[in-house]
Amino acid sequence: MPMIDINEVAVFIEEEIGPKFHFKRREKIDALTLDTIIKRKNPYLFKAKANNSAADFVRSVLEATVSSGEETAFGNFLEGFAIFVSEKSYGGRKSSAHGIDLEFEAEDIKYLVSIKSGPNWGNSSQLRQLVANFNTAKKILHTSGGAARQNIICVEGCCYGRDDKPDKGAHLKLCGQRFWEMISGGNESLYGDIIIPLGHAAKSHNEEITESITRKFNALTGEFINRFCHPSGEIDWERLIKFNSGKK
Repeated sequence: MPMIDINEVAVFIEEEIGPKFHFKRREKIDALTLDTIIKRKNPYLFKAKANNSAADFVRSVLEATVSSGEETAFGNFLEGFAIFVSEKSYGGRKSSAHGIDLEFEAEDIKYLVSIKSGPNWGNSSQLRQLVANFNTAKKILHTSGGAARQNIICVEGCCYGRDDKPDKGAHLKLCGQRFWEMISGGNESLYGDIIIPLGHAAKSHNEEITESITRKFNALTGEFINRFCHPSGEIDWERLIKFNSGKK
C-alpha cells in the first residue's frame, strides 16, 4: 500500500479549490435574483423584529444564501478530495451504490463510505436513511459473486469534528483525524497538513468574492426599493407579503 504523498495532496488542493469552490461561490452570487431571495425569506419574522430597512432585508437574505452556497460547494470539494486521497492510498473510487460516496478495499475488508462535511449534518430521519442505504448496499454486495463472502464495513465519514464513540452498531462514524487517517492508509497528520494548501490564494479569491457580493447587494437593494417600498422609503409590506406568500 503506497503512502500518500503530501506534495500530491497540495497540488490537488491548489488545482481544484479554485474551480470547485471559489468559482462556484462567485457563480452562485452572480446568479442570484431579487425574486429568488425574497421567496427564501420569512417576511413575518422580519416584520416581527420591527425592522423596516430595505438594505437590512436584502443583506440578511443575501448573507444566508451565500453561506448556504459556500457549505454546499465546499462539501462537494471535500468529497472529491477524500476520494482522491483514498484512490492514492487504496485504489479507492467513487461508489455507484445509492447514498454511498466512496468504496475501497484494505486487508480483505471492503469499506463503504458516506462522506459528510461534519458530524451534525442530518436529523433523525436522514440518519435512518443513511443506515438504510448502508444495509441495502451490503445486501446487494453479499448476493454478488466476488463480494459474497467479503467482510464489509460501513462508515459515516465526517471531514471535520469529533466523535469519541465511533461504533454506532450498524456502522462506524469516523470524524476529523480518524476519518482522514482511515482513508489515507494510517496518516495521522493528514487532517492538519491539508490546512496550509487550502489557504493558498485564498486572500485574492476572497477579495473577488467580496467585490461580487457588494455589487450584488447594491443592485438588489436598488431593485427592492423600486419594487417593494413606498415613495416615503418604508417597505410596502402588503405588496411584499403578497409576492412572497400570495396565490398566483
